[in-house]
Amino acid sequence: MIHFENVGLRYGMGPEILRDLTFDVPDRSFQFLTGASGAGKTTLLKLLFMSLRPTRGLITMFDRDIAMVPSGDLPMLRRRIGIVFQDFRLLDHLTTFENVALPLRVRGRPESSYRRDVVELLEWVGLGDRVNALPPVLSGGEKQRAAIARALIDRPELLLADEPTGNVDPPMAKRLLSLFLELNRLGTAVVIATHDLSLMDQLEARRMILTHGRLEIHG
Repeated sequence: MIHFENVGLRYGMGPEILRDLTFDVPDRSFQFLTGASGAGKTTLLKLLFMSLRPTRGLITMFDRDIAMVPSGDLPMLRRRIGIVFQDFRLLDHLTTFENVALPLRVRGRPESSYRRDVVELLEWVGLGDRVNALPPVLSGGEKQRAAIARALIDRPELLLADEPTGNVDPPMAKRLLSLFLELNRLGTAVVIATHDLSLMDQLEARRMILTHGRLEIHG
């Protein structure tokens, strides 16, 4: 699904933040991306989401060389990816239901075809009683769960999650991990960026460790 070969990234004339990254993310795989704070996990996720272009190296996504993809074609490629940002990026004028359903609305699906699925997913992440609430009245943990539900609702081919359990208690973190695993069993490749060792220790999965801009892979 994804291939990085000798990828490097720098901003302007500064030093490289990421360098010599060579790795694959296979179809239907599950992996954690970890490293110290500031190691570049979020930056790497942005490369995977194609919101950043590398300074050097080759990135192939869905059998396409990203360097050769016109900028106008990138939104269609990104629709194959679900992403959970640390800042949630919910739209304040939309209800929780409407935020979660947004990827389906963008695809032109009528509400009658997805309403039940959205409500069931919100109940699973503990937001069944917040369906009609607007983001400004949600807690940080509730916003995070809404953002996760939005990323999962369209069963993407690839899920990228940046610290998805950072604002929830341990029981909900375990429940969310189960949700990610179920999505993976249904065929989605999953990359979870986290520094939470207790979360990673709950299952045997490949760990991609960023240290000083370089990547080590275990498992």
